[in-house]
Amino acid sequence: MAKEINTIGVLTSGGDAPGMNAAIRAVVRTALAAGKKVKGIRRGYSGLLEEDIFDMDAKSVADIIQRGGTILYTARCAEFRTEEGQKKGAEICKKHGIDGIVVIGGDGSFQGARKLAALGINTIALPGTIDLDIACTDYTIGFDTAVNTAMEAIDKVRDTSTSHERCSIIEVMGRNAGYIALWCGIANGAEDILITERYDHNENRIINNIIEKRKIGKKHHIIINAEGIGDSYAMAKRIEAATGMETRATIIGHIQRGGSPTCKDRVYASAMGAKAVDLLCAGATNRVVGYRKGEFVDYDIEEALNMKKDIDQYLFDISKKLSR
Repeated sequence: MAKEINTIGVLTSGGDAPGMNAAIRAVVRTALAAGKKVKGIRRGYSGLLEEDIFDMDAKSVADIIQRGGTILYTARCAEFRTEEGQKKGAEICKKHGIDGIVVIGGDGSFQGARKLAALGINTIALPGTIDLDIACTDYTIGFDTAVNTAMEAIDKVRDTSTSHERCSIIEVMGRNAGYIALWCGIANGAEDILITERYDHNENRIINNIIEKRKIGKKHHIIINAEGIGDSYAMAKRIEAATGMETRATIIGHIQRGGSPTCKDRVYASAMGAKAVDLLCAGATNRVVGYRKGEFVDYDIEEALNMKKDIDQYLFDISKKLSR
């Protein structure tokens, strides 16, 4: 028999992502519409262990759908990686009457959600990460906004790079995932795209590419560099020394995490938040909501964590052709 859920908790964990507020809003209002109580948990699992928990109503999430970041704040929590911390978290949920919880975050947050589910707290996870690196879903909350923010910034760097006839190395986020770099590389017409999944560490190839393009009259050169590749400033010095072309590195940084979410991030995050509540009301637990082939779906968290995601090979192949 499905466990009846009366009070739903919601938290955001790990890196923030535009659209998290839309998801929080959807969780709260969908739960209230179903006759459930809602409790917000500030600062992720750290806040849970500190019992930073408060009642939420419809007004709690008024005027937030257009805001970046997360009104619940976020943090990483080493203590929650321990068995003692996980048991403490489950007991605190029970103490506050939380029998179902929605966790919004990345794969590290999913690990914590899985542990809570095993300890008797019905748990649904939502993929909130700008990196698009969750294997069970074609969409993650925040990616669309982040990639558009990066694209617009790169357009501006290209303007000044063209004016000064420079080579510009532009570093975007993506320590272990090159999706922002790949998408921006195509969208911004970059001459070289360096992503962790495919980088061969052959810097001479990049240098030769710059030299060959200068021979045919190319006045500037754009390299999009995923942060996991390494030190963009040191690379700029080496490339300038080897090519004689003035080379500058620009790290876009955390502006990619902020800003008002795009329409897609608002709508898809809202749909995911609503689906999480629907799943909890149906008695589901240990599930992660995803978006696959045009539909909002759900997977067992264990299954989702075991999935592997690679870069889209077709997009990577065409990026090579388009940069010629």
